[in-house]
Amino acid sequence: MRGPSTIVVLPARNISGSLRLPGDKSISHRYAMLAAIAEGTTRLENFSTGADCASTLCCLKTLGVQWERKEQEVIIHGRGPTLQPPTAPLDCGNSGSTMRMLSGILAGQEFSSELIGDESLSRRPMARVITPLEAMGARITSADGGRPPLRVSGGNLRAIDYQMPVASAQVKTALLFAGLYAHGETRVTEPVRTRDHGELALRAFGATVNQSGNQARIVGGQKLHAIEAQVPGDLSSAAFFLCAAALFPGAQLVIERLLMNPTRARLLDILVSMGVGISITQLEEQHGEVVGTVQAEGRTLKGATIQGADSAALIDEIPVLAAIAPYTSSGMEIRDARELRVKESDRIAAVAANLRAMGAQVEERDDGLKIPGGQALHGAEVDSQGDHRIAMAFAVAALRAKGETAIRNANAAVISFPGFFDVLESVVQR
Repeated sequence: MRGPSTIVVLPARNISGSLRLPGDKSISHRYAMLAAIAEGTTRLENFSTGADCASTLCCLKTLGVQWERKEQEVIIHGRGPTLQPPTAPLDCGNSGSTMRMLSGILAGQEFSSELIGDESLSRRPMARVITPLEAMGARITSADGGRPPLRVSGGNLRAIDYQMPVASAQVKTALLFAGLYAHGETRVTEPVRTRDHGELALRAFGATVNQSGNQARIVGGQKLHAIEAQVPGDLSSAAFFLCAAALFPGAQLVIERLLMNPTRARLLDILVSMGVGISITQLEEQHGEVVGTVQAEGRTLKGATIQGADSAALIDEIPVLAAIAPYTSSGMEIRDARELRVKESDRIAAVAANLRAMGAQVEERDDGLKIPGGQALHGAEVDSQGDHRIAMAFAVAALRAKGETAIRNANAAVISFPGFFDVLESVVQR
């Protein structure tokens, strides 16, 4: 029997239409956190509707930050750099972004706080952010293996020069946020460049952040000031619709006011290399972030190899790219993506299991996947394993399968995109 959280996806004939997507999750998190410690009232239009960003807002309220939602706008009344000691644990829900990045701000507060999460988040490793924050002077206790809950006792931070062993935009952002409270200049160097939303958001709120190569630097003691901004459409959410269009030669899809940040737009390059027709118009810059309208045209779909810096740049988009890989002419090989093992689910294992359920041949590797092309998939019962990106990725794969596909635990999509299945259905032709 199919439960209430199971959604059935039917095969499609084509994809066509125009969309405007909810605000980018990565930017929404960062803007909300900086608005909380800025002076003045920040107004954010098109703030992410996902549960993860709602977790960030709820944590901020527990820290004494007043905010309200008015239709598509979130209004945040900044407290300046000093937050209020919480009287309850800060519940991050399923959001690793909330827990990691907020830890950086809490490390600079002269009080103790506890960060908790749901069952999935409680299994995710946090040592990569604990270690450098402790080097800056914070005291952090955690469960076995550096897992949540985290108890952060902050204040009196010192700047560090930190070489990150693993590329992580969330950890980089957390350290730059902590650097606002540190004595001296904090320097963070990544092994490969990751998304720079933290650096751009800090500048938008009035801070000076210097960058050279893979290093970002910030001097402590800077004051932040409120902004008014419209959050661009979420590019990681757009990936599902762009990959859906890629499955059907002749498909025509337009996505308006979409984030075009160069550290995130590698997805578009990959889709072009796979044969998808991509054109970009109406480019403009807002608070350092590039926004534009993307038109995608489906053509014969070629394969791809994703490895090295591309694996880091595409870490959120790899699940849906892998889900459409069997339909490509030459398949797809994904390497250097071990980070996918410690997301909301083991995404490498989840993709492999669900593709096999749909009849695909898949080689699962420790750090990726090898998926032959030219395969025909059939509908099946697949499981999101409580992971929003797996649920949405297999909704896309199901559009070209023969027969209906039932996605168990499909309600996980609310983590980043409430209403995803309705929006997908709005551009499907049958």
